[in-house]
Amino acid sequence: MKVAAITGARQAGLVEVPDPVAAGDFALVKVHSAPMCAEYKGFVDGGKTSSLGHEAAGEVVAVAQAGNVKVGDRVVVMPQYPCGRCDDCLAGDYIYCVSGKGPVSGTATYAQYLLKNSWLLMPIPEGVSYEHASMACCGLGPTFGAMDLVGVDRFDTVLITGAGPVGLGGVINARYRGARALVVEANPYRAAKALKLGAEKVFDPKHPDVLKQILDATGGAGVDKAIDCSGVPAAHRLCIDAARRRGQVAFVGETYAYGATPLSVSPDMIRKGLTLKGSWHYNIARFADLMRVIVDSPGPLDELITHRMGMSQVQQAFEISASGLCAKIVLDPWK
Repeated sequence: MKVAAITGARQAGLVEVPDPVAAGDFALVKVHSAPMCAEYKGFVDGGKTSSLGHEAAGEVVAVAQAGNVKVGDRVVVMPQYPCGRCDDCLAGDYIYCVSGKGPVSGTATYAQYLLKNSWLLMPIPEGVSYEHASMACCGLGPTFGAMDLVGVDRFDTVLITGAGPVGLGGVINARYRGARALVVEANPYRAAKALKLGAEKVFDPKHPDVLKQILDATGGAGVDKAIDCSGVPAAHRLCIDAARRRGQVAFVGETYAYGATPLSVSPDMIRKGLTLKGSWHYNIARFADLMRVIVDSPGPLDELITHRMGMSQVQQAFEISASGLCAKIVLDPWK
């Protein structure tokens, strides 16, 4: 089968690898939709690999034993390879499992086929496309989980810092819940996209009075909830400063090489009464509810998915992803 590979700094292409084989609880899935995420960072750095991607949607084509899925099922492929037995897995928070171990091959999603634990293959409702269904992973999933964690509802003003694909998915989630969405984003393309998706205002983080602008937009009180999707310490700090007293802040964006976030416990948390939470994904028991967002939001999802490309165009797809002039890019491994 064909898989995408990074072959050098800003170089990518397709390579042939053996087809994976269903074994034990690992079912074989034919991938129809492979969304791109942060893999462009490896493309820029030039770290050679043929194991790319962590989100997909496709069709079960082989199983080794009776389980949660059967041949022909249309499924969303959830990320990671957790154990399925520890307390976190049993509670539905499998993303935090530290005991999991995947198969030796077939784990890439930028691929024509992959292997996945059958219990992590979630059903796609009739009438929902593979492209839209695949947004149940990193397109909508991280901010859906964060909004669950801080209890976003129609009475809230929510600040979202970073309007990359994850943050833009956050705008969809916030508006679906009836919340007012304020966004911080410097990229003009993505700022405009946030407004199209329903953000009320977009603020430029480079403006010297950005905090005052956000506070003014809330009558001076601050936002009820803030969700960072950028991973940038300055954005973390802005979320903390812009949140109202007894507000809540969720951190979704990975920091990677951005450095540490300044935090002063007394003024930020004790005297302001803030609650700060880290959120990676959503509880798997909430999959059906997230799928309701997808079923009810075909227009916003078509706005979120800005590029649909064949996997044979992976070089161009990575270049677009690295440029920032996109939202979610979806690859078709069979084109």
